[in-house]
Amino acid sequence: MKQITIFTPSYNRSHLLLRLYESLKKQSNRSFKWLIVDDGSYDDTKQVVHSWIKEGIIEIRYYYQENQGMHGAHNSAYELIDTELNVCIDSDDYLADNAVDKILKVWNENSNSNLAGIIGLDATNDGGIIGSLLPDTETVTLSGFYANGGTGDKKLVYRTEVVNEYPKYGIYSGERLVPLGSKYILIDQDYELLVMNEVICVVEYQEDGSSGTIFKQYKQSPKGFAEARRVSMQYGIRFRDRFRAAIHYVSSVIFINDYKLLRHNSNLGLVFLAIPFGIILNIYIRLRIRFS
Repeated sequence: MKQITIFTPSYNRSHLLLRLYESLKKQSNRSFKWLIVDDGSYDDTKQVVHSWIKEGIIEIRYYYQENQGMHGAHNSAYELIDTELNVCIDSDDYLADNAVDKILKVWNENSNSNLAGIIGLDATNDGGIIGSLLPDTETVTLSGFYANGGTGDKKLVYRTEVVNEYPKYGIYSGERLVPLGSKYILIDQDYELLVMNEVICVVEYQEDGSSGTIFKQYKQSPKGFAEARRVSMQYGIRFRDRFRAAIHYVSSVIFINDYKLLRHNSNLGLVFLAIPFGIILNIYIRLRIRFS
């Protein structure tokens, strides 16, 4: 039985998947499956992946769906995964040497029912750690890490049964993004993560990726962003984080053009205080898009 699924949402990224495939073939521990969720690609992703399946070097599962965006691909992956653990490695990233072996060793030596999984490090191609190191503690929550000054993207390995305890990301017609962190915040309310201060994933941000197009996506997916901000307003550890989420929520509501949403939420007072700042943010985003 394989213990972990590495899943990769992919949209017209066949030219990048080879590097990830090569990193998976190099893993010293083969107790993993690779699940590729093809989110409506119209390039040669299907043909490329099926040629790798025929090679039979590692266990690969290919799943095609109509385009729903990154969060929709995550929804599908969590439904399909049948291993104890899972980790998302994006199509433009790749797995560090011996990462599977390190993950499973840490997990098998320390796991218990109070843990959601493992938090590890992302690095750049030149070996630089993205953001700060993790705290010198046995466990931490993702929210707690950032609330205490932690920075940078981190790699999350989750127990599959834990992830599936929480609601799926919402699917909104015409939208392609719900920030993934909203689910992680919910998990933080009930579980902690084992700290693994080692590099799991090597990251290369693409100009056409979500990080590079965030302002356009903000305008194009306001309902998805509003969903994430509602979670952040409710569960943010620090007031400044909850207030920032309220500002972004107001801005998203302006893009949605449904002002009833300002009243119909559980953080009415916070949203009311954030209205002037949300209006300013909305204008700023529109200007950034116009002049970019």
